[in-house]
Amino acid sequence: MVELKVKVGEKGQILIPKVFRDRYGIVEGEKVSIEPTSEGILIRGKPSPEEIMKRLEEHVEKIRRMRVSSPKLGDLSKAYLEMEFEENTG
Repeated sequence: MVELKVKVGEKGQILIPKVFRDRYGIVEGEKVSIEPTSEGILIRGKPSPEEIMKRLEEHVEKIRRMRVSSPKLGDLSKAYLEMEFEENTG
């Protein structure tokens, strides 16, 4: 892996070398992700379609694990109204 040194500007800005911008699809005006890691700062360009699918699958799996088998709020209010109706007509 190539390691290049860049200078930090007055406002904390850095210039990402063209070789890295080209390789990772970073173009002017686009946003990048910046993540802290144990080794320093990780800057990511736009994700590939494969990376997007992987992240979506991870989110879907998290949602599946969070499913709860208890009744929904609407189900409880329906049961309550039905019981009240039976008590008043019975």
